[in-house]
Amino acid sequence: METYQPTERTQVRRLPKRGVYDKQQVHAILDEGFLCHVGFVVDGQPFVIPTGYGREGERVFIHGSPASRVLRSRDGIDICFTVTLVDGFVLARSAFHHSMNYRSVMALGHARFISDLQEKSGALRVITNHIVPGRWEETRPTTEKELKSTSVLALDLEEVSAKVRTGGPIDDEEDYALPIWAGVVPLRTVPSIPIRDDRAVDGLRPFDLDRLGRFSRDA
Repeated sequence: METYQPTERTQVRRLPKRGVYDKQQVHAILDEGFLCHVGFVVDGQPFVIPTGYGREGERVFIHGSPASRVLRSRDGIDICFTVTLVDGFVLARSAFHHSMNYRSVMALGHARFISDLQEKSGALRVITNHIVPGRWEETRPTTEKELKSTSVLALDLEEVSAKVRTGGPIDDEEDYALPIWAGVVPLRTVPSIPIRDDRAVDGLRPFDLDRLGRFSRDA
C-alpha cells in the first residue's frame, strides 16, 4: 500500500486539502528533518520533549536518556510523534491572513522500548547516520556500557498523516488593492563552515559539508 489509511485521529479536518497520506511524501519529510517532538502523558500530566530520531522503512527510532520520563517505562508508552519543516513566512495584507509554508508529519501509536543491545545498536546507527550519513561507521565502536546508558524507542508508522502548505498569501478580495507588500519570505536551514575541535588530531581532512545533502547550501 502506497498510502497511509486515515483514521479518526489522523484525518486532517481543518483545511483537509492540505492533508497528505502518501507514504513517499511522508518519508521525504521525515528524512529531511532531524528534530522531532514527542508528546505523552504521565499520571495525567502531558509532556512534549524534543529529541533526535531516525527512520528505517516503516519505523522510526527515538533517542533519549534513561532518565527521560517518556523512556522510563520498559513497557513502552503511547506517544504522539511530530516533525515540522518551516519553508517560509507568508505575509498577507492583513495580520489575520498571515501564515507559514510548512511540511509536517504526525504519527500516533505505542512506542516500544528497545532492550536488546544488538537491536539498540542498530537503532542508534540509524539515528546517527540520519544526521550525518556514514558517521556511525567512522566512529569508534559503541561500548556495552554506552548502549546500556542510552534509551531508544521504536514506533511503527501505522497511524500517520502529513499536512503541507505551499504558495502565497490568500487575502480578502478587497484587500488586494491595498498598498501593502505581500508575499513569501523563504526560509531554509543552511550549514555553516565546520568548527574544528581544539583537541582533534592534526592532519585530518576537514569535514565535508556535501555529506549533509538534505540541507540547502548558500549560493
